[in-house]
Amino acid sequence: MKNYRLASWKTALLFLLPSLIGFLIFSIIPMIMQIFVSLTNWDGLSELVLFSNFSGFMQEFYVGLQNYKFILTSKEFLQVIGNTLEFVVLYIPLMLVCSMIVALILNSHVKGLGLFRVLYYIPVITSWVAGALIWKWVLSPDYGAINNILAIFGIEGPAWLQSSKWAMPAIVLASVWKDMGYFGLMLMSGLQGINQEYYEAASVDGAGKIKQFTKVTLPLLTPTIFFVIIISLINSFQLFTQIVIMTPEGGPLNSTIVMVERIYKYGFRYYQMGTAAAYSWILFAILLILTMVQMKLQKKWVNYDD
Repeated sequence: MKNYRLASWKTALLFLLPSLIGFLIFSIIPMIMQIFVSLTNWDGLSELVLFSNFSGFMQEFYVGLQNYKFILTSKEFLQVIGNTLEFVVLYIPLMLVCSMIVALILNSHVKGLGLFRVLYYIPVITSWVAGALIWKWVLSPDYGAINNILAIFGIEGPAWLQSSKWAMPAIVLASVWKDMGYFGLMLMSGLQGINQEYYEAASVDGAGKIKQFTKVTLPLLTPTIFFVIIISLINSFQLFTQIVIMTPEGGPLNSTIVMVERIYKYGFRYYQMGTAAAYSWILFAILLILTMVQMKLQKKWVNYDD
C-alpha cells in the first residue's frame, strides 16, 4: 500500500512539474527578487545582474528600509489609503446589492430571462479599456448620457471626472457596472444550492417572500457572500485600469490615486523601482492582514449549516 501511494505521488508530481516550474520561474523567483529591489534605489535602467553580481548590485543601490519609511511617512500614502477606503465603502455595498438583484432575477422564471442573461454578462467580458472609455463618455459633463438624463428632471449633473468630490464615485459606478454580473453569477450559484425544503417549511409557517429572503435566503447565502466580499475587497485594492484611463493623472487634487496606480507611476513614470517594489509589498501586507481579519470575523456571521 505504501509503495502504491509513493508511486501515485511520483505520477502526480510528474504531471504537476511543468506548472510548478513555471510557478517557480515566473512567480516565486520574481517575488524574492522584488524583496531585494525594495531595499534599493535602483532606477530600473541601470544594469541588474542578481545572479552573477548580486553583491555588487546591492553594494551600489542598497538603501535599507528607506523606501518603506518614505512611503509610510508621506502624506501621499495617507491619501492613497483614504481614496482606497472611500472606494471600498462605496463599492462593496453597492456591488453586493446590484449583484444580489442580478442573482435573484437569474434564479427566477420571468419572461425574457434568456435575453437578460446575455445582457448582464456583456460588461464582464468587455475589456476594461473599452469599458472605461465608454464610461468616460457617459460621464462627460457636456454631452454625457447621465447628465442629460438628470437634466430631464431639472437636475444639473456634476463634472464627474473633473471634480475631486465626484471622481471616485464615478469610478465606483463604472466598477459596479463591470463586476455585478460576475459576482451575480456567484450569488446565483449560492441561491441554487439552498435546499427548497427550507422555503416550503417557511411558507407553511406563514412567512412571506420578504421574510423568507431575510430569514432563510440571506443566512444560508452567507458563505457565498463572504467569498464575494473577500474577492471584491482584494479587487478594490488592485484598482488600476479604470483609474488610469478615466482619471489619467490621478484625478483632480489626486482624488483617485490608489496603490497599484502608484506602483505603476513610481516604476514606469518616475523610474523608482525600489519605491514601486516597496509599495507592492505594503499592498501585499495590507491584503494579507485584511484577509486574516475577515477569516477570523467570519465565525460570527457566516452560517455553514446545511
